[in-house]
This record gives sequence, C-alpha cells and structure tokens, in this order.
Amino acid sequence: MTPTLFGRWQTRLLLLATVGVLITLPFFFQIIGPQFNRPEQAYIYFWILGYVAFFGLIWDVIYHKIQGFRWDSDWPGALQLIAGIWEFVFVVCGTKIFGFLPIPLPKEELPPEWLSIHYWSVWIAVYIVSQSIMRIIFIRWRFKGGQWL
Repeated sequence: MTPTLFGRWQTRLLLLATVGVLITLPFFFQIIGPQFNRPEQAYIYFWILGYVAFFGLIWDVIYHKIQGFRWDSDWPGALQLIAGIWEFVFVVCGTKIFGFLPIPLPKEELPPEWLSIHYWSVWIAVYIVSQSIMRIIFIRWRFKGGQWL
C-alpha cells in the first residue's frame, strides 16, 4: 500500500526519534573525536537532527504530492536517494553556507566534514531500518499506509 501523508510523518518521526537519536549520541558524546572546543557545541548534532525532522515534515507534503503523479503512486528507493541528497543540500545551505538556520555556534565553526558524516550516518541508518526492520517489527505497517499508531 502507498504510504499516506500521516503515515509518512509518523514513520519519519519514529525513525528519527529512535534510530536518529542513537546515531547522534556518539557525536554528542564526542566518541568520534574532540572536534569541538566547548561542550555546549556538541548539541549542534541534535539541532541538525531537529532540522531534518522539522523540514522533513514539510518535504513529505511535497513528496506525497509528487508521488500521486506516478502511475503506481509508489516511491521507489532511487527517488528516496534523491530526496536524501536534496534534504542534505538544504541542511548544509541552511546551517553552513547561508546560516539561515540558527545553531548554537557560528556557522564558520561548524566542521563541514562532521556535518556530512553525521547527516549521512543518520540518513543511511534510517533508510536501512525503514526498508528492513520496520517491515519485520511492524508487520501491518505497510498495509496501514505507513501508520504505526
């Protein structure tokens, strides 16, 4: 069954609140390396995760409309990849290049390589879980239009 808009929202928020937070925790605790001088700057990754969640809800409205134009109303994995790239470009432009998304440190101090590593780690983990584990744990998830509540 094609996911409903409400199902897309529920799935996105569930996966970012679970898998996204689990992937973000090592960045928060700086297990990967001491890339920041001040501890409060470690919260930047949760800000990024929040922006991905917030803007993802808006993008889902657009994705849902586009999906309706497809003959089978399906959203294949290749289009999900393009959507992930587009969302990444938006987050990078918003935080690092233009700075129109507020973050707890100056945009010049945000390391672009760590921003990329964090975003793609979260995105790939969420993608894998949505394509595999979600279908195992929530057996009826597909048949309810992606809704799990």
